[in-house]
Amino acid sequence: MKKFYVTMATLLFTMGMIAQTVDKATVEAGASAAKKAGEELKKVDTGEKAWKFDGVVGLNAAATGLVNWAAGGKNNVNGLAYAKLHLLYHKNAIAWETNFDTEFGLTYIDQKEDAFQKSSDQIKLATKFGWEFHTDWYLTVLAGFQSQYALGRDYVTGYNPVISKWLAPSFTDISVGIDYKHSVNGADFSLYLSPIAGRISTAYISDATNAALNNEYIAYCNDKGETPDPTWDYAQKLKDKYGVSYYDANSVKMYDRNARAEFGLSIKGAIAYKYENLTLGTTVAIFSPYAGKGFDLNGTDPYFKYSNKNRQFGLFDVDWDVSISYQFLKVLNVTLSTSLKYYPGTLIANSDGVESERVQFKSVLGLGIGYSF
Repeated sequence: MKKFYVTMATLLFTMGMIAQTVDKATVEAGASAAKKAGEELKKVDTGEKAWKFDGVVGLNAAATGLVNWAAGGKNNVNGLAYAKLHLLYHKNAIAWETNFDTEFGLTYIDQKEDAFQKSSDQIKLATKFGWEFHTDWYLTVLAGFQSQYALGRDYVTGYNPVISKWLAPSFTDISVGIDYKHSVNGADFSLYLSPIAGRISTAYISDATNAALNNEYIAYCNDKGETPDPTWDYAQKLKDKYGVSYYDANSVKMYDRNARAEFGLSIKGAIAYKYENLTLGTTVAIFSPYAGKGFDLNGTDPYFKYSNKNRQFGLFDVDWDVSISYQFLKVLNVTLSTSLKYYPGTLIANSDGVESERVQFKSVLGLGIGYSF
């Protein structure tokens, strides 16, 4: 009997060892198969492309014709060409997004003086490269540029002074921060925060262009039999207007610069939504430099309230753009766009010629040939 129990115990122990060996082999085989299936699954084309390109391009036009119109007015034609383009690369943990927003408009008015007038002029380019370190969260490097194409003039009776031009002003931004991206119900949402942001503002005008514009002013005064202002200088006026010039606190001497470089805080937000033929987008960007308050050595010079052009922390540069576009009948497009800006230190004259910092606002409603994609 004792021999029987020993034999049975030995048999059970052997079967257990065999079972463990079988179970281990089965698990290893299953794990290997699952790993191989996962690798094969990664190779499957789900139809989702790494590159995505969309936007709106179009041409709006309007004409007004008047004959014996008692209420007054003048015949005019308005034209505006625009493009809002968006390019996105997103694969694995890498996202690279670029936006280009531009427009240029002209107005023809049936009159002898200043028949052609610029109505709109904008260049906006922004690109950001991000690495996704957590779901929807990206470590991001961002760069942006804003300016315009042609000379901008203040259209008044008589001489029309230049108030803006290519690179006067321009704003170049470079920053590093955290970007949150999320999509829900067809809307793409983005919020970017950078405590390490640089902004370069320019009011550049070449010597040749400055001389030509100054001669234009002198010729106008001579034609009118007036004495030109000996202190008139376009380059200096644009530098003062856009806050590039400043006073040195020690020598009380104004130094001229073509550019102002600042280091500060940047926050940017964006929402993009597209549903069938409707496209909606809005962006807001604010920037505040890490700088101290202005100074006034004697309290009598009115320019000193803009000694550093109010470039101090807590005062924000603001850019807020909204665009709504609806496409119908395949080629016709109705668009509404608004733009709000506020820049501490940028001086804008009112109807009385008094210069101060002001909120800038522009709206454009147009119907024309357009294409959304």
